[in-house]
Amino acid sequence: MSPRDPFGTESLRAATLQAWLASPTRLREDAATEADLVRGGYRDRVWTELAQNAADAAQRADRPGALTVWLDRDLASDDQGGRERIHVANTGAPLDRSGVEALCALRASGKTGGVGRFGVGFTAVLAVADLVEVRSSTGSVRFSAEETARALAEAGLTLPREGTPTLRLAWPAPEPPAEGDTEVVLWLRPDVGGRELLDALRRQTADLLLELPALQRISVGDAMVERISAAGPEGLVEHRIGGRRWFEHAGPGARWLVPIEHDRVRPVGHDVLRAPTASDEELSLPAVLIADVPMQPDRRRVLPGAPLGGLARSYPDLLAALPRSDRVVLVPQAGFARGEVDGLLREAVFAALRTTPWLPAADGPDLAGDAAVLVPGLTDELAELLADVLPGLAAPEVSATAHATVLAQVGVRVFGPARLTEELAAVERSPQWWGRLYDALEPLVVDAVAAEELAALPVPLSDGRTVTGPRTALLGVDLPAQTPPLPWLRLVHPAAAHPLLARLGAATATAADLVEDPAIRAATDDLEHDFAGDDPVEDAAGRLADAVLALVAAAGSGYRAPEWLGALLLPDTTGELRAADELLLPGAPLAEVLADDAPFAVAAQAAVDRYGRDALRAVGVGWGFTVLRAELPTGPDHDLADEEQWWEGLTHEPETVVAVRDLDLVDDARWARALDLLAADPQIREALADRDGYTCWWLRRHALLQGVPLGLHRSDGGAFAGLLDLLDHPAASALTAVVAGDRVDSPALAQLLVDRLADPDRTPAPAVVADTHRRLAAAVDAGALDPLEVTPPERVRALDAAVAEPETALVLDLPWFGEVVPADRLVLGDLATASALAELLDLPLASNALVVEVISHGRTSTWDREPGAVLAAVQLGRELPSGTVVVHDRLVVRVRRDEAGAPATEHEIGWWVEPDGVTHCTPGWVRPRSGR
Repeated sequence: MSPRDPFGTESLRAATLQAWLASPTRLREDAATEADLVRGGYRDRVWTELAQNAADAAQRADRPGALTVWLDRDLASDDQGGRERIHVANTGAPLDRSGVEALCALRASGKTGGVGRFGVGFTAVLAVADLVEVRSSTGSVRFSAEETARALAEAGLTLPREGTPTLRLAWPAPEPPAEGDTEVVLWLRPDVGGRELLDALRRQTADLLLELPALQRISVGDAMVERISAAGPEGLVEHRIGGRRWFEHAGPGARWLVPIEHDRVRPVGHDVLRAPTASDEELSLPAVLIADVPMQPDRRRVLPGAPLGGLARSYPDLLAALPRSDRVVLVPQAGFARGEVDGLLREAVFAALRTTPWLPAADGPDLAGDAAVLVPGLTDELAELLADVLPGLAAPEVSATAHATVLAQVGVRVFGPARLTEELAAVERSPQWWGRLYDALEPLVVDAVAAEELAALPVPLSDGRTVTGPRTALLGVDLPAQTPPLPWLRLVHPAAAHPLLARLGAATATAADLVEDPAIRAATDDLEHDFAGDDPVEDAAGRLADAVLALVAAAGSGYRAPEWLGALLLPDTTGELRAADELLLPGAPLAEVLADDAPFAVAAQAAVDRYGRDALRAVGVGWGFTVLRAELPTGPDHDLADEEQWWEGLTHEPETVVAVRDLDLVDDARWARALDLLAADPQIREALADRDGYTCWWLRRHALLQGVPLGLHRSDGGAFAGLLDLLDHPAASALTAVVAGDRVDSPALAQLLVDRLADPDRTPAPAVVADTHRRLAAAVDAGALDPLEVTPPERVRALDAAVAEPETALVLDLPWFGEVVPADRLVLGDLATASALAELLDLPLASNALVVEVISHGRTSTWDREPGAVLAAVQLGRELPSGTVVVHDRLVVRVRRDEAGAPATEHEIGWWVEPDGVTHCTPGWVRPRSGR
């Protein structure tokens, strides 16, 4: 060794060359090994490996590490303009003899611990550079593919077919580091972009600073990112990196980190194991795991059989240190593991969460999963009541219904309403306690299933007994004060009376209940069937009406009687008895829009004066349109006009039918006013918003404005602009579901669109034309429209929005035919449904009607051998095609109609695809595609 060669590179080179001379096989093995490392294990880890080296240097020097990276050009190189160089400087322990030996030896590393120090991972630099210098305060060395090849030749050795073993031979370099203690300089290959490399580092900066504690700062160009760490809550460490926050908990062999956004934990969900830098082992854990675990040499995969279970022991401690409301989000979601390692870690995490306290309790210290009970939807009020009833009750903060499935994975017992009812069966408490319990339970009864599960809930009675189940009890809710005692009834204690009990089946004695009694229905039905206009029936009808309507009035103005009370007989203005739902109140706006022969009469004014308008409306006497609501319908049996036709067109049976009745009774000339009534009625808004519902379906087809069905108008901002007329009505904004939507759903709409496209007086934009063609073809392709139901137009609309003759128009079905068909003859929709559009418009497809011949000559190549094609594919974000491509300086094709004697024309185009899939294009590579 000498001052000019402080690391003895000359002797290292001589020893290596002598070994190769003695064993040419060793030379080939070294070249192959280096090539394999570059292309395989370390192909995309240049920044990871250089950052690891910097971290190790900082750790060895026992001071915070800094990594500084910048880009410049080596103007002294032979390349025009100079070669790009990337400089990677770091602080810490400088280069030494063992480090140089490790750099030159593929099978050895000078590190004694840490994350890495000039081991085989340094070969990652060869993925981007063929000339590398490592400059340090103790001396500098250079690795050069060119000099290595020359040294092999001078030694009489043949350059291996596998490539040049660049990192096996080192030369002394004169330059000291420009910054820091050590500087790695990479002369980038011409096909490697320096800015792209720096962008890649910027994207990795935050991860590297998290993964490598010895690195505190990374500077890329003029931008610096620093990790600022401080003590966090409950023993956690808080990291701030580039505007982002992380909490870290360190345990034996594992560091667990979670991101913090807006002061809340945000689970990761999809990451990779970091050991300590990112590996290829995908994880589905909610937290980032940085682990000390044995890895394969390329540090991409965990060594088979490596112990992983211990890494999860500290995971519950991480959760226990977080705010109570943030803990459950860090329990792994149910699902398939992303690999063997992920599966092992998930099971270990689940096991740790089952046996180690971490889950906040409603009262007392944290709970292990196996010791906890979850009541989904638990509130603070309910927790206060149940804390001494259910040992191990989890706190309300972690008891959301959505958490039940996740927590069950870690042994938490989930007590739904049914199990909770069982636990309460033997509980003895005061009526006041039970009243508070019912109040706290009410938010949990979100559906009929929950109500059924609480059917056996204990209920205290006013005589001191407790019965099982509200269905056997009577609630004295809204009973008049003078109601006499009813000793044979199970009356709920007043202190425990609560609306929840009624929801769970407890009977009530309200005026509304009496109205809906089965006896009232039977009496109403009997009068309807027996009515013949004789006096006794009229008297009976009057008495029944007096009783029913008095009860309805007592029930309150908001009460709506059951639909069957529409059969209640009441007098009209002529004195004739009519069913209530066949009567209108005097002055009802509905009367303004009904046809003259509509089967409605007006209620007698005496009945209005006697019973009041609200009571009459409650039993079905009309004012405006009536809304039908039927839950879980089984068929079109609701006495709606054209209901069977609507039902047959549904793709699935509805869970609820909400429909406006008697639309077919509106006079065709009065629809403008009828739409006013419909849009202004709050009870009808739901039906007017349901495009697939009966009401909108019927209105689109039968309701007319200016003689045109509503379904042949459009809304402002809707599809078919320039083709369909806007709905001209003051309430148009509330009627968007009764005009044409975004799909062609009827032959009438299809015919109108086809005719309007052929109308030269219409001026739709080209985008609207193409979009309309697409929607028409989609309807045909989906089977929603039969082309035979539409008369082909005399003219069609071309791409340039002009009207074209069908004899010259062609439907574009293959993209490259757009290069040879003029816009004034090209009919454009969706390529995938071009055949359907052609069938609908009775037009030929471009690929069937034209014969195209490539007449220019080009150079035959393949996609992967064309740099321009590779670049274009990356720029467009597409996968590079495979197969043959023919590159033309000028691509010229001859085009003619597939008819005898048809003239031919020549076109210079950018690209073309032959029927056999061979692509022709120009060097511009505007559209790198592979065929059909």
